[in-house]
Amino acid sequence: MNREVVTVSDISDLRGRLERFAEQFTDCFMRRPTHEHFQTYMAGQASTLERKSIEPMALHAGVPPRTLQEFLGLSRWDHAKMRARIRERVLARHPGVAPIALIDETSFPKKGDKTACVQRQYCGATGKTDNCVVTVNLGYAVPDFHALIDCELYLPEQTWAEDAQRRKAAGIPEDLKFRTKGQIALELLRRAQENSAGFKYLTADEAYGSSSQFRAGVAELGMIYVVEVSRTAYGWTRQPCFEDAHAGHRTGRPRKKPRLTEGARTHRRIDELWKRGGPSWRGYHIKDTEKGPVVWDVRATRFWPAHEGTCLEECWLLIARHALTGELKYFLSNASASTPVETLLHVAFTRAEIEQLFAAAKSEIGLDHFEVRQYLPLVRHLIVSLASLLFLQEETSRLRKKLLVERVSGQTRNRGAA
Repeated sequence: MNREVVTVSDISDLRGRLERFAEQFTDCFMRRPTHEHFQTYMAGQASTLERKSIEPMALHAGVPPRTLQEFLGLSRWDHAKMRARIRERVLARHPGVAPIALIDETSFPKKGDKTACVQRQYCGATGKTDNCVVTVNLGYAVPDFHALIDCELYLPEQTWAEDAQRRKAAGIPEDLKFRTKGQIALELLRRAQENSAGFKYLTADEAYGSSSQFRAGVAELGMIYVVEVSRTAYGWTRQPCFEDAHAGHRTGRPRKKPRLTEGARTHRRIDELWKRGGPSWRGYHIKDTEKGPVVWDVRATRFWPAHEGTCLEECWLLIARHALTGELKYFLSNASASTPVETLLHVAFTRAEIEQLFAAAKSEIGLDHFEVRQYLPLVRHLIVSLASLLFLQEETSRLRKKLLVERVSGQTRNRGAA
């Protein structure tokens, strides 16, 4: 939370506002004491404690640490209902004409091999292959508000999903099967759409955008995607031609896939499309920051991506080059040909919001401070953290608006006095 906008009266009021915020989750709990433990956990995450794991939060609240340990692992309460309530609140209180879905993963470095779902894998938090837990997350973005509204643990296939003994030791449900990160992301999107999220657009980095299956799944959900892809993606800038499926096939049975004609076998990597010539670079103002305006030069064209020798549907290809650093990004979008490039760039660069949400969740509420190892308490920690982060996001937004109103009122009074 931006503490520059918080006054003493604001701080004294936050505890009461947190309690009122927590009341909307009352029906997720079977017993009132469990709901009170939920409030204690949220208050600890919203506090100024340096370390926000169970023991320091419990001691700060004057309760035995075992009460919060039991709250996460043993108490009977409906964390799935809490997750649904978080989505419902965001959609009801922060509607938008064209909400943008943000898909991204975040990681939590952990030592040892006992924490549920931990393994050596790429860890964004350390920037290298490391021992960590990974979650796939769904963010919600409208012009004046951004929030995390859902997440799922990634269950590695060989080291966890196929190891019955290890699953049992960590309390991983028997019906939880291995899913790729793209499949998890699509499940998060389906849950949100069933909750009337009304997402019009989606953006994701190349780990998701480079998957044709993921892009097809997003399109089936009725969303327009603008996703980053690898520079090694292949395709055509002109629609390729295919032979008839029956032509020259002696058996008379159609081939499983139509075959490209000789003249169409010129698909190239997108980073090698234009050695010379091609669409002109055009500068686009993306946003303003404290360091000044952010400008990217962009080449935009209609494009037919390739997948396993076949041609996928026509889409947009955007090649963006940072005006100062020369950094290159590549985006695909299933938007119609009439969609302005400015709209596509707005969606693409909105992905930065979910990275800011991760940073806030880890620095402000201790999203990565968990020390539990079992699957259930870990999942519950993640869901309660979504609630705590939402509370801080809404309070930050409210206090910023309050400060803006006070500034405008002060300027008006000063002009009147003059």
